[in-house]
Order: sequence, then structure tokens, then C-alpha cells
Amino acid sequence: MAHTDAVDQGRSAFARRQWRTAYARLSAADRDASLDPTDLERLATAAYLVGQDDHAVTLWARVHHDWIDRSDLERAVYWGYWLSIVQLVRGEPAQATGWLARARRLDSARHEVSAVQGYGEVVGGLLAMGSGDLAGAAARFAAAVVLAERFDDSDLLALGLLGQGQALIMQHELAEGTARLDEAMLGITAGKVSPVLAGIVYCAVILTCQRTFDLARAHEWTRQLDVWCAAQPDLTPFRGECLVHRSQVLQARGDWSGALDEAAKARDHLAARSEVVVGRACYQQGELHRLRGEFDAAEQMFRDADRYGCEPQPGISLLRLATGEVDGAAAAIRRAVDAAVDVPGPTGGLSRPRLLGPLIEILLALGDATGARKAADELAAISAKLNTPYLAAASAHSSGAVLLAEGETQAAQACLREAWMLWQQLEMPYESACVRVLLGQVCRRLDDRETARMHFDAARAVFQRLDAAPALAQLERLASDAESDGALTQREREVLALVAAGQSNRRIAAALAISEHTVARHLSNIFDKLGVNSRTAATTYAHTHKLI
Repeated sequence: MAHTDAVDQGRSAFARRQWRTAYARLSAADRDASLDPTDLERLATAAYLVGQDDHAVTLWARVHHDWIDRSDLERAVYWGYWLSIVQLVRGEPAQATGWLARARRLDSARHEVSAVQGYGEVVGGLLAMGSGDLAGAAARFAAAVVLAERFDDSDLLALGLLGQGQALIMQHELAEGTARLDEAMLGITAGKVSPVLAGIVYCAVILTCQRTFDLARAHEWTRQLDVWCAAQPDLTPFRGECLVHRSQVLQARGDWSGALDEAAKARDHLAARSEVVVGRACYQQGELHRLRGEFDAAEQMFRDADRYGCEPQPGISLLRLATGEVDGAAAAIRRAVDAAVDVPGPTGGLSRPRLLGPLIEILLALGDATGARKAADELAAISAKLNTPYLAAASAHSSGAVLLAEGETQAAQACLREAWMLWQQLEMPYESACVRVLLGQVCRRLDDRETARMHFDAARAVFQRLDAAPALAQLERLASDAESDGALTQREREVLALVAAGQSNRRIAAALAISEHTVARHLSNIFDKLGVNSRTAATTYAHTHKLI
């Protein structure tokens, strides 16, 4: 094939966003005779979009030097700044700062202002944000936005607004920060932003929304990303990210089989390309296997996630809880909470809000109602500060569970009904069913057994549809206990006898050589089985039914 024909075909495929064809044709032409810088830019873009990252970086470096050789410093500076951004995204800060220094040196030889300086401001903002200088980062990104608007540069505007939004969110200005993210997406959805940058911004916005628990917005942008990727079948980097996001949306909506398929596809799609995203895909697979009771598969996925650099919490602690290793689960989740940041940001890492709900669940299983209360109060405070429907639902859910364990049945009912309403509004059937199990326990303690059965039956139907084997088994144990009219274990009878004798939890623990936490757990189980909500009622029931 003649060099000119290959170039023409490559350009045509590039214009149609047929990235693999563009990459093949332009690569062939470049092997025959070096492409000019403009076609080399096209080849580098196509290389990146089909997953050839290293080749793309090499090509962008060639582009930078070719523009220098042609005395076009503005283009050379642009690609220097771009390489700095790319290396930061790739997690290679030394190379990023090297390219930044070179671009700034070349830029200083120029005497006119242009949009190019804005890309230098973006790099400076990213470095400042990474070092914790949020005010400095915000100023840099604001300067980039000014230059973008002055010179009508859509790519620069999207980058500047994205950075502004993330910096504001990290400063706890969620409403203003989210507005910047939405504005950044306007140019993307209008098709005004270049493909590489569009994919980067899509994924950054979705991850930021997820980490700030703005699930409705994350789901909306995920749908848009899905459509964008579907129109470009050759995409590799963002299609993998898209599959992980899609899996999370499907899980929340109750399509666990579909979610598991998408997570597996994401892992296969990005194998040997992006360890970070592969780790997220493994974690997502682990969560779905855990919820379905496939514990061996979940264990392997969480270990794989950890191997790829993705923290396997809170999933692995909840797995330990599900397999009866309550003490191990508590130790692991406490370690994770202690290391987590107070308020979520867009730059990664676990956040306390994400971990507090699982911590409360594990502490209640351990019988540590005091620790669970402290965690629930913290989650409520964070929910009030961040003001998102997801956190409001999670907080009401956890607070209701703690109140139930504390014997505050009426207050528990109010919290749990609020959680149920919020989970329904968010269209999250599993969480809604879990709340209904707790509501069933509340109704049972209030001696409203018909309503309790209705809640249990509704939850059972959801768990059966989802194949949520552990949740279903727990529900069947609760329902069986309710119908057995006081089928206590031997240890529970011993605890009940000491309660009836007027002994405190501390004295019961000493008498039976167990911890106070274990005593509290036994009491909670006794209350559930007998359908009562106080020590006095349990004592009366025990004497009436001759349980002691």
C-alpha cells in the first residue's frame, strides 16, 4: 500500500472514530515514512484509545520534538504539558514533573499569551491538589478556566472545571463542586471535547460522584458513558472503566447476575493494562460473590483486588462476618476505619462514611452496642454534613439497627421506616429488603406478628430473586425462631435465668465466663425469639412459659 493511501485511509478512519483501523493504517504509513506532526498526533490518539498506552506516550514525545524542529513552540509546549498530565494520570510523578519543567522552559521563550499556558496551570493544580494545597489548586484551575474561555478551548475548559470541582469537593463545598463537574460534562455531551480527554473526564466525574455518595448523578453519567463507549467499539481504556461503573449500577438496581458479568468483562478487558481498574473489577466481583454466598470465590476476588492495589474493605470484613469469624471481622474493619479519611474526596482512598455502616453491622453482631452507637452517631453527623440521599438512607438504616439492639423499639421503627422509604426512592431493592427484616423484628417485639410476617415475606421474595443466599438463610432463622415461640439455646436459657434473677450484664458475664459483649448479643437474640423488648418482659415471658 502506498504511503499516501495509508495516510488517507488512516485519516478517514480517525474521522469516523474507527480507532483500530486508524491505528493500523497510520502505523503502517509511519513505518514506511515518518508521519508529519499532525498525523503523528492522530496516530498517538488512536494508539491510546486502543489500549497501546506506552506507544502513545512515545508518539506524543515524538510529536513534541517534531514541533520543536519545525520551530512551532506553542504546539511543542502544549504537548509537553499534555505529557505531564498523562504521566500524572499514569502514576509517574517524576516523569510528569520533568515534562512540566521542559514545557515551562520552552514556554518562557514565548512572548504571547495563549490557551497553552492553561494546560500548565492544570498540571500545577493537579500537583497542588496531590500535596494537599487545595487553595493553591483551586487558584490554578480557576486560571485555566479563564484562559479556556478567553481562547475558546473546550478541552482546557473541561479540564479546568473538573479540577475546580474536585478541589471544591475536597474543601467540603459539595454543592458548588458538583456544579463545576456538571458544567465540565456539558462540553463532553455536546461532542466538543477530544476523545482522550472526554474519556478521562467521564471517568473522573463518575468516580468523584461515587466517592461523595451522589449515586443518582453517578448513575446518570454512567449511562452517558455507556452510550459514548458503545458508539466507539474499538475503545479500550474507558470501555473497561465503563464496565466497572455499569456493574455497580446494576448491583444497586438489583441485577446481580448482570453486574457480575460486567465486572468479569471489565477484568478481562483491562488485563495487563490498568492494574487500578482491574483491582476495582476484582473487588466488585468479590462483593457480588459474597452477597450470593459464594464465599470461596469472594475470598479469591478480594485477595486479587488487594494484589492489584485495591483495598478489599469493607467487603472482606463482611465476608469474615458471614462465615462466623466475628472477632476477625471486627479487628479488620476497625483497622480500616482508623486509617480512613473523615470525608470522601475524588482522589481515591477509603472514606469513613463508606466503612461506618459495615462497622456498625459487625459491632452489633459482636454485641458491642456502645461501639455501634458511637459509629452510628458519627455516620449521622457526616450524613447531615454531606446531605446526600444515599448517606441519609444508610444512616437511618444503621441508627435503626442500633436502636433495636438497645431495646428502643419505637424509635427504631421510626428510623427504619425512614430508611425503607429512602432505599425505595433510590431503587435499591437489597438494602430495602434488609431494612424490612429489621422492621419485621421491630413488629415482632411490638407483638404485631402479622405485620412482621408481611415484612419477612416481602424481604424473602427479594432475597430469592437476587440469589442472596446468606441474607435468605438469616431471614429463615429469624422466621423459624419467631414461630418456635421461644426455642432458646441452652446458653440463652442460662442468660435468661440470670436476667430473671436480677443480675446485670457484668455479673452475668462473670458468672458464665463470657464477655459483656457476648451477654448483650445473647440478650438481643432472646428478645427477638421471645418477641419482647425489655428485661422485665423477658422475665415475665420466661416465668409464664416455664422456660426457667
